[in-house]
Amino acid sequence: MLRPENILVVFFGMIATGKSYLASAWANHYGLPYFNSDRVRKELAGFTPQTGQQEGVGQGIYTEDFNRRTYDALIAHADQYFSEDKKACVVLDGSYQSIVERDLLRSHFLNRVRLVFIHCFCTEEVVRERLNLRASDPEAVSDGNWNLYLNQKQRFNPTRDFERAIELDTDAPVSELVKKVTIMIENQVTFSSPLKRM
Repeated sequence: MLRPENILVVFFGMIATGKSYLASAWANHYGLPYFNSDRVRKELAGFTPQTGQQEGVGQGIYTEDFNRRTYDALIAHADQYFSEDKKACVVLDGSYQSIVERDLLRSHFLNRVRLVFIHCFCTEEVVRERLNLRASDPEAVSDGNWNLYLNQKQRFNPTRDFERAIELDTDAPVSELVKKVTIMIENQVTFSSPLKRM
């Protein structure tokens, strides 16, 4: 596969906004390394991805310290690929709900990697539907629920103009969204070679 010069694509947004489903689908479509915060968090804790951890906000594996470990590990995973492959494209998937967390990515990869942020969102009605479906899915990795969504909604920092984040409503078939993401990224980034269509 032909790859662009170092680029880090970050799918972010609130619980059940479709970011993980889309990020995984887009990464798989192009055969790119993909790292999800929920999976990394549970790996650090010694759990399987499907192990449920329905704890309160800021408890268990969702404390500030564990959040820090999780997001530092995401950076480390991306770093590994960029150090091994000078033409790497890596996909990260997490809430990145604070400006501070997004700025940490920018400062860490400054002058080394082109960053593209994709802010995923949808209506609350769609969020409810997705959370209800997730609650009955034994393979679900995320522990998100409606109460966590409401809490996150209060704390989520909107994107700023200079971030140039791609804003994407995810209430559409994933095949359409995958194509739309590629077009939006190509409008932001000059590739040394185009992403291979599959």
